[in-house]
This record gives sequence, structure tokens and C-alpha cells, in this order.
Amino acid sequence: MRSGIGYDIHRFEPGRRLVLGGIEFPGETGLAGHSDADVLLHAIIDALLGGAGLGDIGRHFPPDDPQWAGADSASLLARTCETVRGAGFEVVNVDATVIAERPRLAGRLDEMRERIASIIGIDRARVNVKATTNEGIGDIGRGEGMAALAIATLYDGNF
Repeated sequence: MRSGIGYDIHRFEPGRRLVLGGIEFPGETGLAGHSDADVLLHAIIDALLGGAGLGDIGRHFPPDDPQWAGADSASLLARTCETVRGAGFEVVNVDATVIAERPRLAGRLDEMRERIASIIGIDRARVNVKATTNEGIGDIGRGEGMAALAIATLYDGNF
């Protein structure tokens, strides 16, 4: 068994759509980034790559590469899973936390969980998504952006 940790943070950017956990949040301000800036999926991608010892999201999807401009992070996660499986690993579990003052996420956590499990190709019971605030502290607490943390557990079949 191997574990990887992922982290990502993005500022809000008016005029962009908010995509989080592969789900769109209509009417909410989106995040700045080269791709769709899905902070949750980016943290999960880094956790998966880290657990497999395959570097990080910037190595696989460089932010200065025009090919990834506006990319759908759900497809980046799917490609990452192919890479991880190609390296001999299976995804056992993913646990993630979104840190944001807005929007309120509680009503959509199960939807994000379902979407992430579908993209990864594992049972929904093996994916967990939580949300918390930063209690008004720092950039996130002032509502300037959001962050996400994730941990992934991988199995390589060799005990």
C-alpha cells in the first residue's frame, strides 16, 4: 500500500465558471487557472501521482503548455488514473477536503463524491469529500479563493 498527499489553491476570478469536484456551480464566481481550475480535482490528481511516485500535476499537465488551456479537470483526472494504473497501481481510497468560505458546499458533497468515484472508476464508498471554512483567517478566510487537500491510497499488488 502507498499513500500520496495533494494540495491546491486558486484565487476567485470574476467571469469564470466555478467547477469543483467535476461539478459546475452555476451563478458562482469561478477560480483563476490555466485549466478550469477545479481545485478539488487538482489536489486529488497530485495525491494519486504522489502515491505512485510519478511527480505532480505540473509535470504531467504544465501550466505553460497551451494544450491544457481551459482543460476539463475531469479529463485530467481520468488521464492521471490511466497513468497510475499503467504504472501498476490500483486506487484503493481517496479522501479530500475543500477549504472555502463560499459557496456553501454541504448540499453538493455527495454529488461531487459520486462524480469523482465515476471518473476514477472506483466504488463511491471509497471516495470521501468534506468541506470546511478557514474561520475568516488569511486569504481563504477573507473569501479571496479556495484550497483543497487530498490523500490517496494505492495498492501495487506487492506486499
